[in-house]
Formats: sequence, C-alpha cells, structure tokens
Amino acid sequence: MDGVTVAGGVRAVARIVARDDGRGGTSLPVLEGDGPLALRRTRGSGAEARVVLVGAMSGPLGGDHFTVAADVETGARLRVGSAGATIALPGQSKSESRYDVRLSVADGGELHWLPEQLICARGSDLYVTTRVDVGAAGRLVLREEQVLGRAGEEPGRLGSRIRVSVAGRVVLDQELACGPGAPGGWDGPAGLGGHRAVGQLVVVRPEFAEAPVVARVLGENAAVVPLAGPAALVSAVAADALRLRRLLDEALGALESLDRAPHAQDRVN
Repeated sequence: MDGVTVAGGVRAVARIVARDDGRGGTSLPVLEGDGPLALRRTRGSGAEARVVLVGAMSGPLGGDHFTVAADVETGARLRVGSAGATIALPGQSKSESRYDVRLSVADGGELHWLPEQLICARGSDLYVTTRVDVGAAGRLVLREEQVLGRAGEEPGRLGSRIRVSVAGRVVLDQELACGPGAPGGWDGPAGLGGHRAVGQLVVVRPEFAEAPVVARVLGENAAVVPLAGPAALVSAVAADALRLRRLLDEALGALESLDRAPHAQDRVN
C-alpha cells in the first residue's frame, strides 16, 4: 500500500495482528504499512514475534497524520520496536501533525511496545495519542520517550495523551503539553523542570492485582506509582534521551523483579 497525500499532508497507516500459531509460536497474519510507515518482521525469541517499524520517509511533517495499530490475540506474544528515532519536522504546512497509536491485547496475550524516541524539532507542532486496551489477563510493557528538540536546537511544540484500559476500566488517562505556544504556561521551564526529555513506562501484569506496586521515587528524576488496576506507571524526566532511556530501563528491571517475586516490593529503590 502507498501513503495518501492530501491537501495539508500525508495520511499513512501501519497495522499488525499477532496470533497464536498453535505450535508454540506467534504468527503475523497482518503486517502492512503505508508509504512512510514500513513494518519488518525480525528474528523472534521462543513464542515471541518481533517487528521493527522502519521510517521510510522523513516525518511526520506539518499536516501529516500517521496511525500505527497492533492487535495481540489470545496466546500471542509480540515485541515491537523501531529502527531509529521519529523526528517531527515543520514541513511546508504550518498546521499540526498527528501520530496516533492504537493497541489491543487480549486475555492471555502479551505486548512489549518499545519504540525509539520521538523528537520534536524546532518549528514542529505534533500531537500524539496512544490508546491501549488490555484484557483482564493480558500483559503489557509500553514505553514512550519524547525529546524536545535535537542537540543544540530549540524545541518544537508537543502535545501527548495516553489512555490505558484494563478489562474495560480506564486505569490511566494522562495528557502533556510543552514547548513554544503550549497552553496554560507549560511552554516555560517549569513544566519539565528544565529537562528536554520526558518519558513514561506502563506495565500491566495480572500479578499486580494481588501484589500492587508500592509508590516511590526512583533516583532523582523518576517515580513509580500503582494504577487503579493491575498496572503501574513510571514517569521520568532527563537532560537527554540517553539518560532518559537509562532511567526507564532501570525502572523496568525493578518492576520485572517484582513480577518474579511479588512480595519483594522493598527491592524497588
């Protein structure tokens, strides 16, 4: 398929469906992408299928609208990453660009959604929405990393909303706006404390229903909080993308250790 160019920008959609193949693995009956959104299957591990999102063009540019969707069915395991950072650019159109992520994980399914950073270059205006529906017995690791501007560059404007439901119940609905022109005074240094990189990690595990994660600070610039369901949220800010990734990786390691030992919450520090 090819991306559709309309007045004001490009419309492109990528879609993945992961299904239990009945032989201890995961098949991908749907793996398709438009124009700038190319999907490639890579070597998996055990029952897990792995997919890489490859940006075939620059963008999103002003006026573009990209959508990426993944559906993980019962018994399937899927890990999705990207070949490099996504860079939002101003383009010829001065209108807002959009990047939508739509994910669903059925009971008994597992999804690791681990793309590289999204960078808002100078002059860009990007709004990102991420909506996730997880079954009661589904498992999810979702990482979002956003960077305001490239090295030595003024940032673009970023709006971001993430909404996660577990068994039909909303456990997280969070919105962020920052950069030049952001509403409510969030265009200044107070919003992110002078940091240029912001990230969140959402982990859904059925085990957390019986042994919820304990809220606490992780280092100087990150914190973990339990959500109103079998889930936890890690929020972090950092001076740059490298430090942000390190914070989120350390937090994920701590949460995974709790998953293996549900009564060892005091190991998170």
